Amino acid sequence: MMSAKFQNTPQERRGHPRLANNIPIKIVKDGGDIVTETANISRSGIYCKVNTFLNPMTKLKINLLIPMRKNGKNVTKKIVCEGAVVRAEQVTGEADAYHVAIFFQDISKRDAAHIADYVDSCLEPDKE
Repeated sequence: MMSAKFQNTPQERRGHPRLANNIPIKIVKDGGDIVTETANISRSGIYCKVNTFLNPMTKLKINLLIPMRKNGKNVTKKIVCEGAVVRAEQVTGEADAYHVAIFFQDISKRDAAHIADYVDSCLEPDKE
């Protein structure tokens, strides 16, 4: 399993732990799709780098590919949900690059649980 970095700190205000793993995502928006990967992910949202500015409060359709283990096999779970941009900042020194935080607004409880299970499984200490 990929090494994961837990990003909650004592000062962290978020209710769900974030995992610094790269998960493939497709952001569907008017004017074309954006294919990228997460910089971090939690049960409540994602943080990623995109090549176009997305206005805060823009609603988006998000497609995620979450790796999972099922019956002893590695599988990929496709999750489709909707989210809203809560923060967009230009990347210093890059003209067409933006860090974007997206909050999941319309996601099934089951899919949110799949994301939480994935994050939790990566954050568990390695068992030797």
